[in-house]
Amino acid sequence: MTQVDWSSRLGRIGVWAGVTAIDADAAAQIEGLGYGTVWQGGSPTADLRRAEQLLDATETLVVATGIVNIWKADADELADAYHRIVDRHPGRLVLGIGSGHREATPHRERPLDAVQRYLDVLDARGVPARDRLVSALGPKMLAIAAERSAGTHPYLTVPTQTAEMRAALGPDVLIAPEQTVVLDEDDDTARAAARAFLHRYLQLTNYANTMRRAGFGDHDIADGGSDDLVDRIVVHGSAAMVAGGIRAHLDAGADHVCVQVVPAGDELVAAFDALAGELSDELTGRRD
Repeated sequence: MTQVDWSSRLGRIGVWAGVTAIDADAAAQIEGLGYGTVWQGGSPTADLRRAEQLLDATETLVVATGIVNIWKADADELADAYHRIVDRHPGRLVLGIGSGHREATPHRERPLDAVQRYLDVLDARGVPARDRLVSALGPKMLAIAAERSAGTHPYLTVPTQTAEMRAALGPDVLIAPEQTVVLDEDDDTARAAARAFLHRYLQLTNYANTMRRAGFGDHDIADGGSDDLVDRIVVHGSAAMVAGGIRAHLDAGADHVCVQVVPAGDELVAAFDALAGELSDELTGRRD
């Protein structure tokens, strides 16, 4: 696979939000702030119409899916959408795919095998490895991501795990972790928002296991999460404090960090504007 300068292509910092949370106008504003990529979270549909709308409304912004769920999106339909879009917006679409969590699809086949077969279809349909990522948390899926895609897009991980991934995967594999943040300097209200966000994830086996691999114990995961777990997985505080938490992933070896602000709401662009002031050196562009 041809080596890609990911910092130039994606930027060092991106924006992660639910697939319907950012419309064309917000995407244009985010591009103007200097963020290089918008990550469409949740389970974008295989037709990628929402991604196409954001690309049509911007000039250089990359749109990445984080992630397309292989159990819900037909691989052939996804390949069709990919080719339709890159014909008009070359180099500006990255397909993040993944197997989700077992609680959502309990009667499924082995995820490792299913992801391999999904990638087989994308190969056959001419979707290049440089334009796709695999959401990988465990070592076996990480190996697939390194071998058959540009790299990986881990979710709800901490910088020590980013460093471990870099050590395991080497210098050329893209590592683009998501980092959740709360812009609130009051520890009590910030932790309340973080716990509300984490509640569902703490009950899902794959995320709980990932947290254990980060060194958290069962007592950290129980009862809404310990303060230590909440503070390390969801960085909170002032814009400067949050920027430091984002930067920690870059220092640990990430190529790109996509930032999710919670709670998401009408002030989403304003929150990223505040962060842009603290991350000006890392952003792909400068505001006038």
